[in-house]
Amino acid sequence: MRRHIDGILLFIVALVPYAWQLDRNGWANEYYAAAARSMSRSWHDFWFASFDPAGIMSLDKPPLAAWVQAASVHVFGFNSWALLMPQAVMGALAVLLVWAIARPQWGRVAGLVAGVALLATPIATAMSRHNNPDALLVLLCTGALWATLRTCRTGRIRWAALAGVLVGLGFLTKLGAALLVVPGLAVAWLLAAPTIRRALTGTAAFVFPMVAVAISWPLTTVLVASGKRPWLSGTSDDSIWSLIVGYNGAGRVTGQAGGGGGMGGGSGIFGGSAGLLRLFNESLSGQIGWLLGGAVAVLVVGFTMTRGRRDPRLHWLVAVCGWLLVAGGVFSVASGIFHPYYVSLLAPPVALLIGAGAGLLGELRGIELRVVAPTLVASAAAGQLAVAIGQGDSAVVAMVVLPLALATVVAALVSHGRAAALAAAGVAGLALLWTPASWSVQTLGHATAGTFPSGGPSSQSMGMGGGGGGMFGGSSSSVDQALAYVRANGGGVLAISSQSDATAAIIDGATDLAAIGGFSGNESEVTIDWLADRVEAGDIRWLLTSSDDRTPSMGRTGARDVLAAAATACTAASGDDAPSGLVDCQGKADALRTAGD
Repeated sequence: MRRHIDGILLFIVALVPYAWQLDRNGWANEYYAAAARSMSRSWHDFWFASFDPAGIMSLDKPPLAAWVQAASVHVFGFNSWALLMPQAVMGALAVLLVWAIARPQWGRVAGLVAGVALLATPIATAMSRHNNPDALLVLLCTGALWATLRTCRTGRIRWAALAGVLVGLGFLTKLGAALLVVPGLAVAWLLAAPTIRRALTGTAAFVFPMVAVAISWPLTTVLVASGKRPWLSGTSDDSIWSLIVGYNGAGRVTGQAGGGGGMGGGSGIFGGSAGLLRLFNESLSGQIGWLLGGAVAVLVVGFTMTRGRRDPRLHWLVAVCGWLLVAGGVFSVASGIFHPYYVSLLAPPVALLIGAGAGLLGELRGIELRVVAPTLVASAAAGQLAVAIGQGDSAVVAMVVLPLALATVVAALVSHGRAAALAAAGVAGLALLWTPASWSVQTLGHATAGTFPSGGPSSQSMGMGGGGGGMFGGSSSSVDQALAYVRANGGGVLAISSQSDATAAIIDGATDLAAIGGFSGNESEVTIDWLADRVEAGDIRWLLTSSDDRTPSMGRTGARDVLAAAATACTAASGDDAPSGLVDCQGKADALRTAGD
C-alpha cells in the first residue's frame, strides 16, 4: 500500500480539478448528450448507439463511450454530473496510469513528474471535463501501454492479451484512432522478447483478443437487417465497413466526402492546414505544445543512454516514442476532418517523456549531469517560448521561465556539486510547468462545452454548440413548430435532416423526433427505399422537407434527395399553423418508391 501512496494521491489531486464545478459545462457536446438520453431509454437503442429515441439513426462513432454515459444517465438520471463525471474519473485514472508507467522504470520522482505533467496539459484537462469520446480513448490507450510494458518487463503473455483487449476497446471507442499506439507497442515487444518463438506467442496473444473485441460490435450491425436497427450515421450505404474504413478511417487522413460543414481544412476548428509543423500552429500548440520541446529532447538523450536491445529503458522509450511519433505524424498530415481536441491522445506520451527526463537526470553524475541538465531545460524553454509567442502569451515565459532556465544552465555548468545542479534543474522544471498548468487552471474558469472543446483561457474556446442551429444546423424554432403541429395532428415520428438541429429537442425529452441526414445534415445519404420501408413500418410518419437548406458539403448531399421525394409524394400539412415544408407520409410508402424511380 505504501508504495502506491503517490499514485493514489495523484488520482485524488487530478480528480478534484477535473470534477470542479463540472455542471458549469452543462451538456458539453449536446450531440452526445442527446444520444446518451436516447440510449438510456431502451436496450435496442443502447446497443446500437441510436442518436434518437425512435431508433432511426445512430451516432457516427462506435458505442463504447456512449454506453458509459448512457449507463450513468440511466442510473443517476439525466443531468450534467451524470453525463460528465465518468470522463472526470477517466482523466484521473489516466494520470494514475501515467504514474504507474513511469515509476518502475525511472523512479519515484519520475512517476510524480509524469503525473503532474499530464495534469498540467490543457487539452487533457478540457477533455476530462467533456463528453466527447476522447477521455476514454486516452485511458484505454494508456492502459494498453502499461500492460505492454509489463509484458516486456516480466515476459508474461497475459499482459500482452490485456493490452490487446484494451486496444480493441479503444477501437470500439474511436475506431482507427486507437490503432495509432500499436506500432510502438509492437516494436517494443519484439525488442524485448527473448526468443523468436516468444515474440510470436506474445504477438498472437495481443492480436487475437484485440481483433475479437474490435469486431464484436461491428459484426452485430452486419448480422442485423438494416430496417431492424438505426442507419449508421456518416455512411451512404449503411455499412459498418464504410464507417470504419471511410468516414472515420482513411477519409480522416486523406480527405473525404461529407462532414466538416464546408469549413475547410485551414479553419482553426479543423486544426489549421496540414503539414509537418501543424502541432506548433496557433490552433494546436496551446493545447499540447508547451512540453513538446522538452519531450523530444528527452527522447534524443534517452536513446543515446540505452545499452542495447535488452535494456528495459530502450523498450520503454520505443513504446512511448512510437505512440508519440505515429499519432503525431498522422495528426500532422491529416487532410480530412480533424479537430484540435484530437491531440489529447498525445498528452500521455508527452507527459511520460517529461517524467523520464526527471528520472534521467537523477541517474547522471559529474560532467554528464552538467551537460544534459541544461540541454534538456534549454530545449524545453525554447519550445515553450515558440508556443507562447504563437499564442500571444509570451510575457510570463519571457519574464519567468527563460530567466530560470538560463540560471539553470549557468548553475549546472559551473556547479561542482550534484545536489546544486539537480536543485537548479528542479526549479527550472517547476517554471516550465507554470504556463501549461496556468492554462489548465484557466480551463476550469469557463464552460468547456460545444462540439470543439479546448483548454486554456476562454479566448481559446472553439465551442460551436452542437444543438439549436448555428454552423452545423438550421433553425431549431422550425423544429419546435413542426413538433407542436405533429403532436396536435395525430402524432408519429417527425424526421428532419440534421442531427444537430434535433439535439435540443431530444435533450428536452422529445421521443418523436429523428434526423436522417447525419450530424450536420450532409454525412448520411439514406435511400428513398429505406425511407419508404420506415414509413411502411410506421417508424416515420412526418418529414420536414424544408429542414435542410444548406449547401451540400464536400461531395455529399445528405438526405436532400429523400426529402425532395417526400415533398413530391407525401401530403403537405395544412392549416394556418402548418410549418412550411412539413409533409405527412402515412400510407405513402408506395408513392415514395415510385418517386424514387
